[in-house]
Amino acid sequence: MPGVKQTTNSELTAVITSDPEKGQGLSEMYKIKYYTYEQYGEALKEGLFDAVYVATPNWMHEEFTVPALEAGYHVLLEKPMEINEELCKKINDAAAKSGAKLMIAYRLHFEPGTVEIVNRVRKGDLGDPRVFNCSFSLPMKEWNHRAKNGYDAGPVPDMGTYPINAVRTIFGMEPTEVSAVGFTNPAKEFGFHDTVSVTLRFPGERVGTFTVSYAAAQVNRYSVMGTEGELQADPAFLYGPGVAITYNTIINGKSEKREASVVDHFAGETDYFSQCIIDGKQPEPDGDEGLRDVRVIEAIKRSLETGQIQKLAPLESRRHITEDQVRKLKLASQPSTVINAEKPNKE
Repeated sequence: MPGVKQTTNSELTAVITSDPEKGQGLSEMYKIKYYTYEQYGEALKEGLFDAVYVATPNWMHEEFTVPALEAGYHVLLEKPMEINEELCKKINDAAAKSGAKLMIAYRLHFEPGTVEIVNRVRKGDLGDPRVFNCSFSLPMKEWNHRAKNGYDAGPVPDMGTYPINAVRTIFGMEPTEVSAVGFTNPAKEFGFHDTVSVTLRFPGERVGTFTVSYAAAQVNRYSVMGTEGELQADPAFLYGPGVAITYNTIINGKSEKREASVVDHFAGETDYFSQCIIDGKQPEPDGDEGLRDVRVIEAIKRSLETGQIQKLAPLESRRHITEDQVRKLKLASQPSTVINAEKPNKE
């Protein structure tokens, strides 16, 4: 919400939440109207806004996105798009039928360091990119809602979306095979695989591997190895005060380090989304982009359940990130009061 205020083309007009404390507090802080989830239909009829940002838990995305699209509202939808391909297709069908804009909230598609990395690799600075490897972990508390809802809220949908989207975008192609192995830290009580290692096979014998974890120290980095050089990004995915996407390259024996500016990721994606609405343009990370990641997330789940490699039907590559998507909006100041941050249950 602070990031939206950094844009020149967007403003907050309402908040919709199931939490009365949060709703009342945010309503007063931002001078906006508060609706409960039960009042969502009423909110869509009153027309206080042009677009909706849906940031509910993964399995509630279709529930709130489809009614908004059907009512003609544009939707900025958090990733992963939904928990399975069928629900993603319902969302895409609603967008196609209504003509409303649908954008999946891939904030890094507008971050200057990430866009620079993608375009450098895609234009051949590393030669032919052959290998992608990523480690992404965050120490998750057992009481967090992400730790209470099994695979669909676990590290693969929650964090794996980042390396999946990164390798698909950097290689400019779709995986053809997926295999995964899950692990459980005996000191934790998540009730599902808290650590998952994944291997993706791509056309031309390229490979992408990544490990995501709720049970290890904070790490977010990836590397790309090509026929003429390598690239290592660290930090690669996170954001906040003092956090800038940074990467090193070694090309033909010459080393170089580049650090992007610290920007507000949420301001950037909001600014781009709103401009697409104003200009009547289709957003780049659309529902098709979201569906392609969920297709892989579902295949990982099947591989974990069966222990078998999952084959994926071939898909043509799609348009990718371009430099004109970059937004360099200043990082927003954090509110002096944090309203109802997630706390452990008192039970």
